Amino acid sequence: MFEWLMYVILGAGLGTVGGLFGIGGGLIAIPALGVLFGLDQQMAQGTALVMVVPNVLLALWRYHQRNRIELRHALPLAVCSFVFAWLGSIWAVGLDAQSMRLGFIGFLLVLAVWNVARLFMRSATPSPQLRYGWPWLAALGSFSGAMGGLLGVGGAVVATPILTSVFGTTQVVAQGLSLSLAAPSTFVTLVTYAVHGNVIWSVAIPMAIGGLLSISWGVKLAHAMPEKLLRGLFCGFLLVCAVMLALEV
Repeated sequence: MFEWLMYVILGAGLGTVGGLFGIGGGLIAIPALGVLFGLDQQMAQGTALVMVVPNVLLALWRYHQRNRIELRHALPLAVCSFVFAWLGSIWAVGLDAQSMRLGFIGFLLVLAVWNVARLFMRSATPSPQLRYGWPWLAALGSFSGAMGGLLGVGGAVVATPILTSVFGTTQVVAQGLSLSLAAPSTFVTLVTYAVHGNVIWSVAIPMAIGGLLSISWGVKLAHAMPEKLLRGLFCGFLLVCAVMLALEV
């Protein structure tokens, strides 16, 4: 019973972070499971996804309530991410766990450096409107879905900085659209990992419950924060995750 409660509390903390950054909590759940419980990369990713899928769906609804997500933008992201996440997850379950962990660390560091650099770049004022239409959104969905399926993070963490920098959206609009991309891709990725036995359900289910209890608060907090502060915290969050994983290599 104590262990179950501990997993619920852990899931609640991860859910808050997931709601705050619009990523479902998987990005920090994966290194946390690796560091705290010694899980290999595939097992950590599969277990985290059980929490991520319901978290992403609830966070998507909460973001939609606060900033209406346009179907014409969400649909090409969702469809393409679904297909390419499936392909990426099939590739991932056959890779060497240590190589995957090193790749994941490199991925986090690149994202962190890119986001830090953007804080100091001159750019146009962010807008709720996208600069580019569906063909480019389909390409973004394909790339983000493939990365999400390979790394078990749903693709939102890839799409969010691209939407803010290339497509010119505000951080909260980008996070909402990224969740519409992540919803189908996390589901198909979870199915693939589960079929290959890369999920510890006794850990994953209480974590999912904890995440659902807290993620709405994270979404509310994200909408109350200044744009630049939210982006800065996102960069720091990426660096912390990379350091956590590097300690296990």
